[in-house]
Amino acid sequence: MQPFPITEATPITYRAALPNRADVVVIGGGVIGVSTAIYLARAGQDVVLLEKGRIAAEQSSRNWGWIRQQGRDPDELPIMVEAIARWKELAAETNIDFGLRQGGVTYLASTAKQLVRYEAWLPHARANGVDTRLLSASETQAMFPGMAWSAAGALVTPSDMRAEPWAAVPALAGVATRAGAQLIEGCAVRSLDIQAGRVAGVMTERGRIATSSVVLAGGAWSSLFLRNHGVSIPQLSVRESVAATTPLPEIHSGAAAAKDVAFRRRADGGYTLAPAGVSELFIGPDAFRAFPKYLPQLSATPFGQAYWPAAPSGFPDAWRTQRRWSAEDRTPFEEMRVLNPAPNPRHIRKLQRGFAALYPGLPPVRLKAVWAGMIDTMPDVVPIVDHIAEIPGLIVGTGMSGHGFGIGPAMGRILGALVTGNSVGHDLHRFRSTRFRDGSAIALGPSI
Repeated sequence: MQPFPITEATPITYRAALPNRADVVVIGGGVIGVSTAIYLARAGQDVVLLEKGRIAAEQSSRNWGWIRQQGRDPDELPIMVEAIARWKELAAETNIDFGLRQGGVTYLASTAKQLVRYEAWLPHARANGVDTRLLSASETQAMFPGMAWSAAGALVTPSDMRAEPWAAVPALAGVATRAGAQLIEGCAVRSLDIQAGRVAGVMTERGRIATSSVVLAGGAWSSLFLRNHGVSIPQLSVRESVAATTPLPEIHSGAAAAKDVAFRRRADGGYTLAPAGVSELFIGPDAFRAFPKYLPQLSATPFGQAYWPAAPSGFPDAWRTQRRWSAEDRTPFEEMRVLNPAPNPRHIRKLQRGFAALYPGLPPVRLKAVWAGMIDTMPDVVPIVDHIAEIPGLIVGTGMSGHGFGIGPAMGRILGALVTGNSVGHDLHRFRSTRFRDGSAIALGPSI
C-alpha cells in the first residue's frame, strides 16, 4: 500500500467500449462519483461512470484520510453519521484492507477561548448520538504522552475513523463494478447533450451516450463544466500540501490537529502530516466573480487563506483556461487528465519541523512522499447536492469543501436517491444549488 496519490502515470484499470446508452451517467471518478455508482447500480440502474483521468487520481487520493463526524456543519452531521456506518459496510464487501480503523479524531486547543468554541459544538454531537467529549488539559496530556506542548484541552470523537484514500476509493470502485456499474477511465465528458430543454445524453471525446440522467461529481472541475452550459456556481479550489513520514513509533493511533500540524497514523506505520489551518488560493477569473460570496468566510477567518496571483497553466481557474467549447472541440478536461499540483516546499518543511518539535522524543522525522491536492470549496463550506433546475435531468454533487472523502459513501447514496426519486433520508435544504442567488444570507457553519 503506497502512500502516494494516484497520477496519470498510474495504469488504467477500467477500459471498455463506450455504450450507446445508459440509465444514468456519472461524471467523475472520485469518492463521490464512485459511491454514487455503487448505490445506483444497487437500485437496479444501468449506470456508466466516466473519468477523464484515473479513478481517485485527484483529491480523492490526496486527502488526509480522515473520516470524521467531529466539527461538521450541523446539517452535514446526520449524513456523516450515516457515512460512518456505510464505510464499515463497504469495507466488509472487499478483500482489500484499505486501512479503515476507528482511532478517533482529536482537536487540541491552544487557548481557553478555543476550548469554549469546541464546547459550543457539543450540542450538535449529542443531538445526533455522536460520542464527542471535551477533555481537560490533564486528560489531553494523558492521551498524548510525550507531546512537547501543553494544550489547554481538546475535543475528541472516539468513533471517528481513518483510512488510506489511495487504496480506499479504488476498493470502492471494485465494489461498484461487482454491483453492475460500468467504469471507464481516460474518457472525458465534453458536454451534455440537451434536447427539448433537458438532458438527452452526454458527448464524450469518444462519442455520445444517450441518457436521461447525469450526475456531475467533477470536484474541482465542476464549475468549469457547468459554466459552459450557462450555469454559474461560486465554487473555487484551494491547494493543500501533504507529507508522509517513514515508519515511526506509535504516538497516537488516530488523527489529531495540534498547534501547527495535523497528523494521523497510517497503516504502514508512518504518519500523514498536513497544515492545521492555512490553505492556498490561486486567484483567477472565478475567484474575482465569486469574491462577494466569500466575504463572510474571509471575515470569519481572515488568515485562513494564502493567495497566489495565478494558477498554473491548465488548472480549472487559470487565466488562460478555455471556458467555452462545443462537443467537437478538445476541452480543458482532455488537456489536463489529472490535476496534480506541486506541493508548497515551504509548507512541507514547516510540517516536518513542526511534527519533530511536537514530539522531540521521536527518531528523526524523515519523509517518504510529499504531494498536494486541490480542494473544491464553497462560500459557506458545505456542498451543492441538488437537481439543477435550469437543466432537467442534471444532478450535481460538488464543493465538498475538504469533507468529501469521509462523507463520500453517504453522499453517493443520497445522489443516487435524487436520481431514482427514492427517499434521501436527510434534509438537503442547506445544500440547494439556488442558495447563492435566491437572496439567502451566506450561513457559515461552526468554526472550530
